[in-house]
Amino acid sequence: MNVSAYLRRIGLSAVDHPDRQFLSRLQENHLLHIPFENLDISLHRPIRLSLPRVYEKVVERGRGGFCYELNGLFHWLLRECGFHTTLISARVREADGSFGPEFDHLAVLVLLETPYVVDVGFGDCCRHPLPLTGDEVEDISGRYRVASKTDGEGYALQKKTEGHWVTEYRFTTLPYELQAFTSMCQHHQTSPASTFTQKKMCTIATDDGRITLTQDFLTITRDGKKQKHPVTSDRQFHDELLRYFGIKL
Repeated sequence: MNVSAYLRRIGLSAVDHPDRQFLSRLQENHLLHIPFENLDISLHRPIRLSLPRVYEKVVERGRGGFCYELNGLFHWLLRECGFHTTLISARVREADGSFGPEFDHLAVLVLLETPYVVDVGFGDCCRHPLPLTGDEVEDISGRYRVASKTDGEGYALQKKTEGHWVTEYRFTTLPYELQAFTSMCQHHQTSPASTFTQKKMCTIATDDGRITLTQDFLTITRDGKKQKHPVTSDRQFHDELLRYFGIKL
C-alpha cells in the first residue's frame, strides 16, 4: 500500500498520532471522499477479497465499493497508520426485524483506551468511532450508540429513529481474517435475495448531508431536507454518476 496515495484519496496529507482524534478524522474523510456502491455487481464483474485488487480499484481508479471492500481496505490503512485493529462480523437487521447470518456485514474494531467500532462500508451510518461503552455519538446523519445485548449476542449498533433506538446490526468482538467473509461476499454478489443484486446504487456523505444515485432516482439531502429527481435513462444515470461521484464506468 502507498499510504500517502490513500490519504490523498481521502483528502488528508500525512499520518498523525494513532489516537481517537486521528481515527475520527480518517473515518469521516473516508466517508466524504469514497462512495458506497455496488456498480461492479450490476455489471457482473466479480469482487474478490484481495486487498491489492481493492486498493487498485478504490485508490488508483477512484471507485468505491461495498462493506467487504471498503472496511477491509480501511482496516489495512489503519494498521499501516499504527492502530491496533481487528475485523469483526455483523448481522444486519432485515425489514421484518430479523437479522442476517454471520458474516453478513464486515466492520472494524479499533482498540484504543477502549474498543471502538468504526464503519466506512454501511452507507448512511455514523461518521465517527463508536465506543462499546454505550456513550452516544451524534453527527449530521443522526444519533448513534453501541448497546450491550442481554441475550448473549454481543453488541448492537443502534440509531435513534423517531425517539426510539433501532438496531442497525448486531456484532461480537471475535476477530476474523478477511477470507472468512468470502462466502457471504459471493452470496451478496449473486443471490436474488441480496439487496445488492436488485438494483444499482452509489451513495456518498457530504458536509451537509448525502447524495444517493440509483437507477430510479438521484436523491440529494441537505440539512435533513431531501430532493428526489427521477432518473429516466441509462445515459442520465451515467451522467449523474460522473457529475456527482467522478466515476466513469
